[in-house]
Amino acid sequence: MLRGRTVLLLLVLWAYLCSHGDGLRALRRTTGGRRGGAGVGLTLMGQDANGVPLRRSKRGWMWNQFFLLEEYTGMDHQYVGKLHSDGDRGDGSIRYVLTGDGAGSLFVIDENSGDIHATKRLDREEKAYYTLRAKAVNRITNTSLEGESEFIIKIHDINDNEPKFTKDPYFTEVPEMSPLGTVVTQVTATDADDPTYGNSARVVYSILQGQPYFSVEPNTGVIKTALPNMDRETKENYVVVIQAKDMAGQMGGLSGTTTVSITLSDVNDNPPRFPKSLYEFKAPESTEPGSTVAVLRATDADIGRNAEMNYRITSSDGPSMFDISTNRSTQDGVITLRKSLDFERKRSYTLRIQVENSNPDPRFLRYAATTDGATVKLIVEDVDEPPVFDRVGYVMEVKEDVAVGTIIGSVSATDPDSRSLYLFAMCRYSIDRRTDMDRVLNVHPGNGSVFMLRTLDREDIAWHNVSVIATEFNNPRLMSRVPVYVRVLDVNDNAPTFATYYETFVCENAKANQRIQTVSAADADEPIGGHRFFFSLAHEASVKANFTVRDNKDNTAGILTRRNSYSRLQRSNYLVPVVISDSDFPMQSSTNTLTVHVCTCDREGNMQLCNQEALVLTAGLSTGALMAIIFCVLILLMIVVLFAALRRQQRKKEPLIISKEDVRDNVVSYNDEGGGEEDTQAFDIGTLRNPEATEESKQRRDIKPETLQPPIRRTVILPPAHRDNADVRNFINQRLQENDQDPTAPPYDSLATYAYEGSGSVAESLSSLGSMTIEGDQDYNYLSEWGPRFKKLADLYGGEDSDKKD
Repeated sequence: MLRGRTVLLLLVLWAYLCSHGDGLRALRRTTGGRRGGAGVGLTLMGQDANGVPLRRSKRGWMWNQFFLLEEYTGMDHQYVGKLHSDGDRGDGSIRYVLTGDGAGSLFVIDENSGDIHATKRLDREEKAYYTLRAKAVNRITNTSLEGESEFIIKIHDINDNEPKFTKDPYFTEVPEMSPLGTVVTQVTATDADDPTYGNSARVVYSILQGQPYFSVEPNTGVIKTALPNMDRETKENYVVVIQAKDMAGQMGGLSGTTTVSITLSDVNDNPPRFPKSLYEFKAPESTEPGSTVAVLRATDADIGRNAEMNYRITSSDGPSMFDISTNRSTQDGVITLRKSLDFERKRSYTLRIQVENSNPDPRFLRYAATTDGATVKLIVEDVDEPPVFDRVGYVMEVKEDVAVGTIIGSVSATDPDSRSLYLFAMCRYSIDRRTDMDRVLNVHPGNGSVFMLRTLDREDIAWHNVSVIATEFNNPRLMSRVPVYVRVLDVNDNAPTFATYYETFVCENAKANQRIQTVSAADADEPIGGHRFFFSLAHEASVKANFTVRDNKDNTAGILTRRNSYSRLQRSNYLVPVVISDSDFPMQSSTNTLTVHVCTCDREGNMQLCNQEALVLTAGLSTGALMAIIFCVLILLMIVVLFAALRRQQRKKEPLIISKEDVRDNVVSYNDEGGGEEDTQAFDIGTLRNPEATEESKQRRDIKPETLQPPIRRTVILPPAHRDNADVRNFINQRLQENDQDPTAPPYDSLATYAYEGSGSVAESLSSLGSMTIEGDQDYNYLSEWGPRFKKLADLYGGEDSDKKD
């Protein structure tokens, strides 16, 4: 029974191949080599339509191409074909061998009969054909009867794969109001079956869901709009189901589906609209300019950029009173105040507002109006306001000599509230004392008159800035303030004086009318036309005046000599009184004194000799400068004394070893200079000069001796060339040996220094004590040759010589 099924399947395959003409084209002949003298043939054997085995005996190998259907569902192994050699006598001496793709696993061969079977279900989508090699060998000698030949097993496709879409789901969008047939997107499905064999891979598209809005082209999968002018505001999202079916859409074909989510994108096809035609808002009259007084919101069915809108004021009964702008985040129309509101002047305002698209689309302007309008009524609410001054500031002027209580000006404020009109200008005034701590001004509480509380001095403060407060009678908490600037006018109440302190000198050999000093004046007053000073000599000094004053007409004056010579011995100082007057009214004047010192001068007028006071003052040193110099000298002296005290403190004897716990590698310094002849604790330099006088039992002072053992002295013989300093060298060598052999010394190096200047010096004494000479040996005549500056000195010493000679 099983054999009959296999034969039937082969018959069907053979009939199929014959009907398509593939059997003959697939047949090819391969001639193998001869072995020995016998010819061996291997034949691929199938069956004819009647079930009779087909046999063709040829020398060598003859192969056909095998064909198998994929996805075989039989219980037995699928029969592929048969290999047979014409040298096979049926005695089992020939063994058939199969190698290549899947040999032994997917494909097996009966080595005795040459029958080939497929052991597993084959899938063309995994592998479309297999290449194998076959040969016949002698079972005994294991030698090939023919050369190895190759054949192909091709898998025939069946429709076992449904179409699959490349995406699932699809997301796309199309603009609203699109015309009929607008392309939305394209879907693509693939079929794993063989596209070259039959219609297994031929896919046809159809729409299962989404009519009547969209359609799909059967062969390309392009989705298009099926209705014109679809409105996003009516319906925005659509779900379309597309089917792909193979076998060209015929019955029995396999199919797959996908979902396409289509969104209508927005276009600007709707104008903005006001929900109401009339809006009413209220704002208190105290609203500051720039504040928001109303917010309008228009609606637009579009979204995003297409919903952006602009607002503008088309008419208003308060020109330039309001502005309107668009809040871009909320698309609201914001009305702001440009000027202050006044309930008493105007109690309401009416505005006409228009809104329009910011980005209109010309394609849709014909459908509807692109703008909309609304009326806004703004009602002004009354607020109890503080008094208002008629000026933002007041400037008043007053002379500095004005009497206390004098009125210098007035301020005025009114209550702007309508209910207080019967109290028009009835406010209470006061001075803000935080701005007038000195209580210079005051204001009348009823009429606002500003008057003086004390006299003023322009030279002290030229401007006084105060604040005046106005409050309502019925509501003292409401107040306002205004600045008042009081300028103090100048009055000629100061007399001119010297611009600075003047002090000069005059030579003994001065000539008459010689200018010795130029003086100038200063005045604290500031006349409008500027200063003009007049200089003259005081009347009481003009009788026997030694000097005169010449007015230079430029607010300066020259001090001139009046006689030809002045004697320093007779009078060394002169006081010149100078009267300075101004030109303002009332005229002010003062007497100022100029000090003149008489000095000895050379022919060119250069000062040579003057009294000490004149020299110091002439050099420009004032009393303050002299005090500063003296103070600096005292500080320097204190620094010197402190430095000397520190030096003396450092000279005190220090311990030879600073640290008592660690004395390793210490340098012992002997830097005591001594305290003089009476200092018995100082180092004895005589030891260096007389080494024999040293005490042998003297121990070291830097450490505490542990054992007392006298040092061993050794005599060192010096060469003759160094016997001149033998005493010092012997002493140093002796000290070195003592330190080396001293048991109380530490077992490491210690440095000891000895200073010795010698027994004397070849230089003589440089002291000035021995430089006394006899007075008769000195000759001072040369002093008279040094000029007039040393004349007095020459007279003093020269005179003494002459007295001795007499």
